[in-house]
This record gives sequence, C-alpha cells and structure tokens, in this order.
Amino acid sequence: MESIPAWQVLFLSAIATWVVISSMLNVTQKLRSFIQPWVAHKVSSGTPFILQIQKLQHESLDTLFCVLSSVVSVPFYTGFLPLLFWSGHGKLARQMTFLMAFCDYIGNCVKDVVSVPRPSCPPVRRVTATKDEKENALEYGLPSSHTLNTVCLSGYLLYYILSYNQSRDSPVALVGFVMVCLIVALIGVGRIYLGMHSLIDVIVGLIMGLIVLAFWLTVHDYVDDFVVSGQNVTSFWAVLSFLLCFAYPTPEISTPSFEYHTAFNGVAFGIVYGIQQTYHLHHHEEVPHIFSTELTIPTFVLRVLVGIPTILLVKFCSKALAKWILPIALNTIGIPIRSSNYIPALNGSINDERSNKSQHSAYLQKPFSRQDSFNVDTGIRFFQYASLAWSVVDLAPSIFSLLNL
Repeated sequence: MESIPAWQVLFLSAIATWVVISSMLNVTQKLRSFIQPWVAHKVSSGTPFILQIQKLQHESLDTLFCVLSSVVSVPFYTGFLPLLFWSGHGKLARQMTFLMAFCDYIGNCVKDVVSVPRPSCPPVRRVTATKDEKENALEYGLPSSHTLNTVCLSGYLLYYILSYNQSRDSPVALVGFVMVCLIVALIGVGRIYLGMHSLIDVIVGLIMGLIVLAFWLTVHDYVDDFVVSGQNVTSFWAVLSFLLCFAYPTPEISTPSFEYHTAFNGVAFGIVYGIQQTYHLHHHEEVPHIFSTELTIPTFVLRVLVGIPTILLVKFCSKALAKWILPIALNTIGIPIRSSNYIPALNGSINDERSNKSQHSAYLQKPFSRQDSFNVDTGIRFFQYASLAWSVVDLAPSIFSLLNL
C-alpha cells in the first residue's frame, strides 16, 4: 500500500481546521464588515471616472472591448486549454489549467467575502454582449477577474515561451513584456469602459494578479513534479478538491462565482487523475510538438476535429449520469438533498421569490451552519467537469493513438 507523506496530512488537516474554525468564528462576516464599507465607498466615488471613460462611447470600441473580454474569459480558456494538451505542450497546458483554477478560486473567494456590487447601472452603461458576460454581471465586482486572470496567464505564457526558447535576455523578452502590459492595460480599460468594473476593482485585480503570478512562478515546478511523479497524488487531490468546496465563503447574495469555482475545481482534479493514468503514454516531455514533422498542422487539425466532439459527448453523458446516480447515492446514505438548477423535481420552492433570487445558489453545507440539505448541483457540476478534463488528457489522446494521429 502506498504510504501517505506527512506533509500531505498536515496540509489537508490545516485546510480542514481552517474550514471548521472560520465557520465557528464567522470569519467571513467579520472580514466583510471591516472591508465592505471602504470598498463600497470607492466603487461609488469612482462612478464619475467611469462615466468620463464612457463618454468615448463608439460602436468600434464596444466591439473591441467585448471581443477582448471574450478572449480572456473562462469559456475561452476552457476551449483553449485542450488544444494546448493536444499540441504536445503538456507541461504548459497543465500549469495553465492549475493556475487558472487557482486564480478562479482566489478571485472568487475575495469577490464573495467583500460582496460589493459592480458599478450602479444606471447611471453607468453596462455592455453585456454575450451570455457569459450577462452571467459575469451577476457576480460581485472586486477584484476584476478578467484583469487578475490576464496578468497571471499571459505572464506565465510569456515566462514559458522565453524559457522554452531560452531567450530571456534577447529583444524578444522586451517585446513580449510590452505586449503583455498592453493586453493587461486594454483589458483593464475595457472592463471600466463596458461598465463591468470600477477603477478600484481593476487595481486590486492587477495587484492580486502580480502577487499570484509571483507565487506561482516560485512553486510551479514543484506542483508539476508532484502531479506527474509524486506519491498518493490522486487521493490527495480528491480530498483537496472536496475540502475546497467547503473552504469557500458564502456571499451576502448568491452569485455564479461558486459555480465557476466548482467547475474549475473539477477540471483540476480530472487533469490530475488523467495525467496520473497516461503521463508516460501521451504527456511526457518527448511527445511530438506541433509544427514538428511528427505533428504537422493537418494532423493537429484532425486531432481537434476528433477531440472536440469526444470531450463534448463526455461532458453531456457525464452530466446525465451524475444527475441520475448522485441523488440515488445521497438518498441511500440518508443525506437530504436539493437542486437549484439541474433537477427541477428537487427544487421545492421554484415559485418562491426568494428561490428565484437564489437560482445560482450552489453552496455546500458549512460546518455548524443551519442549512438542512446538500445542493446536489455542486456534485453534478464537479463530476461533469472532472470527466470533461479526464477526457481531454486520457480518452481523446487514446483515440488519437488508435487513429495514428
């Protein structure tokens, strides 16, 4: 039997202890009462600055900033990351996935702790051109997740490119740095122009992004070494994923933030599980990279044409399977359940006004809380996205091998 390293026990115990203590001492509410008034004042007093920016309103600027926001959104990264895995850049894909999950967790935790709404609309003009942006508008404002994610992911991508090409001291590094700064600046200005954030949201997102990026550049090699060759990896990550569903603050009013966290929590676990099964087959350092003679553009295109339908089918089937199995399993062991979205029959007060306002509620029962049921949507979403991620790194590459792709 594989031994369990002491650091894993200590790490998971520390998280579990924090969950219990923070719940008992009501840490979220105490932090919110201290921070929220100051942030709310800054958001309110920043409205004239937003209106000044929005005086530049033009259809071309609307289109530019909407496109940029979509390109650095969570759905875009979700679609982009499989392509990285299938292009042969496995380490970059793993790190971008884990970093995205980490950014999503940190950013959404802060949003829901502070619980300060986005700039008031009206007088601010809010542009939500896509369904994703309409959902984002339901979240709290501080920090700007788009800014935080852009700093971290574009910064890490630049670091990887320079390391991969061993050109840190060349003009390429300077050009890359300027491009990253330009993208971050455009995203920050765009979020204000679109009425999605105030200046304080963007500044805090920028500062948090720099801190998270600096931290990640310190630990990323250790994380990757652990995932591909560590001890007790799958069991450790399964427990960690479970605890992270509890180690999350409950906001004043329910928002989609916890749903996004649950999805990327599941993605991270699915990647870890799949890599543990297939690293030496499909993801080791010697696999062909795109643009090489072993992995040409036509072959890569065929991979995409085969892989995308495969992972979408897995996502659909896993959701249906989870909606069937989880309620039965939880009822069998005596856990009361409810569903806010996925299973209408379990939504007991669907016509109640409070239920309509809480349609995005997916928070797990906190220790020592008064909730009397478990929201099964959380488990369904986790299983669905874990299965999707597993299919990206295990099922799809196995099919590529069978088809000689």
